[in-house]
Amino acid sequence: MFKPMMIVLCLSCPLLAQAEDPPRLPPPDSAAEAWLRVQASNQQASPKMQKQSATERELSLQRWLDSYKYPIPDVFRYQSMSTTGN
Repeated sequence: MFKPMMIVLCLSCPLLAQAEDPPRLPPPDSAAEAWLRVQASNQQASPKMQKQSATERELSLQRWLDSYKYPIPDVFRYQSMSTTGN
């Protein structure tokens, strides 16, 4: 009695191993991911072409150039790369 039951059990093991796992659902999107997807797909783009005036271009360029006047703080300087967490 024990031997035939053991044979049936051993023969059914490969069938259990071949059973497929249920499909995993992707995690729900966060609000940020939804906004990024809308941005990337260009779904909400304005049909009206937006242009900068000459004054706006000049001010933004000057603001960018002024950002180079200040030295980089020591806190942000590259010191060493370590994976030990020191």
